[in-house]
Amino acid sequence: MNKLKRTLALVATLAISATAFVGCGDDSSSSTTSSSTPAESSATEESTPAEGEETAEIKLPSGGDKMTILAWNANDVDPMLKMWLPDAGYTEDQINFVNFNVGGGEAAAQYDQYFLGGEDVDVFMVEADWALKYINDDAATAPMSDLGFTEAYFAGQYPYTMEIGKDSNGVIKGVSWQAAPGAWCYRSDLADSYLGVKSPEEMQAKVADWDKFQATAKEVSEASGGKTALTTTLGGIWQAFAANRSTPWVQDGALAVDDFCNTFIDLAKNMRDNGYVTDLNQWTDDWYAAGQTDNTMGYFVSTWGFGDSILLTAAGGDGGATFGKWAVTEGPTPYFWGGTWMCVSPKTDNADMVANFIKYFTVDEASMEKYALGKDGGEYVNNMNVMQKIVDEGSNSNANLGGQDQFAVVHENAKAIDLKGLITPYDASIKTAFLDAVNAYCAGETADAAACIEDFKDRVAESVTDITVE
Repeated sequence: MNKLKRTLALVATLAISATAFVGCGDDSSSSTTSSSTPAESSATEESTPAEGEETAEIKLPSGGDKMTILAWNANDVDPMLKMWLPDAGYTEDQINFVNFNVGGGEAAAQYDQYFLGGEDVDVFMVEADWALKYINDDAATAPMSDLGFTEAYFAGQYPYTMEIGKDSNGVIKGVSWQAAPGAWCYRSDLADSYLGVKSPEEMQAKVADWDKFQATAKEVSEASGGKTALTTTLGGIWQAFAANRSTPWVQDGALAVDDFCNTFIDLAKNMRDNGYVTDLNQWTDDWYAAGQTDNTMGYFVSTWGFGDSILLTAAGGDGGATFGKWAVTEGPTPYFWGGTWMCVSPKTDNADMVANFIKYFTVDEASMEKYALGKDGGEYVNNMNVMQKIVDEGSNSNANLGGQDQFAVVHENAKAIDLKGLITPYDASIKTAFLDAVNAYCAGETADAAACIEDFKDRVAESVTDITVE
């Protein structure tokens, strides 16, 4: 019956599908620039390639009126432009920033409509979950080699970020100025009370793998009389757990369902049934507020989440109910959550400016260090040498973490993330379908783990129509 449902869903979806040309925020603004490029600016030809590498030529045209940048919000672009423009010798009048002012997950649809209109675009931002939609489309994105960048220019970047930026042929078409490794944050006062844990090192020993994580969750529940869950959402657990997968979600054109899926189903069911994780949904007011009570001990948080987006808000802000009572440790597994990549339109007419912009934020270590320390709240930049230097200097003290440096913790996770051979264009849809099926199972909507797997397959068949689901 399930196979029949999936077949019918596939036929129905294909029948209504239509093709269209396809090409981290607040204010909408439009801008742009004159074609003059300061000779003293750090154009790509002037950068120093790695030893043994020849400097490549810029193959795309320059001299357009303004450099147009597309992004879903201004959170990254505004501080980037504020730093880059004066350093590169450009002015705001030379920039056209098209800010769609939507969530990252809504950006692709906005981009598609914009590209269909044939309006100017030079560089646009993409998220990991849907980056390949554009990176695998030669009509939407140009190779970084067309801007004069060989792979050696990006040798300092974390390897997993480079894997996400490559198309199916291994061509680099997206580069990121940031890495987004994650960690596990916890209430240090509750850890002391319920576990006798007095340091991040002691806590890491309690959550070093998923078996220990569940055992510690049981300890916390028993010590608190069932009042305190170890962590806040299954979604947060899934962000980290999904990084354990050792095979791609799609193999030989078919959905790959293996023991990895059953292991997470069992973990999720155990955590939810026993109150080791709350039943809250991420990004809700209740989810944030749980951090200001004793209802939860921790959150899974990525680099961008240590500020207002997650942890600071969960603490109640500066001076809030639990501000300064948090600590961070690597958690059960290295993982990443989020990140933004820059892609270049093959129709750009400002290749010199775009190359300068990309070099400043993804190649030049001096400017990357400046940005890491200069952006409000700090930015975990995508360069291993720069981040190691910042960690070694020990200057990034976080008051909400009792003075602990989150960079020093996530830096270890970032170096361990390995995505080679694991990325497919369908990952975002498949991972969402799996978590939705697991949540439904934990809520009692499906009878058992086998039914959960069948539900997962049905969801994938309905949302991803060009793979086989058996």
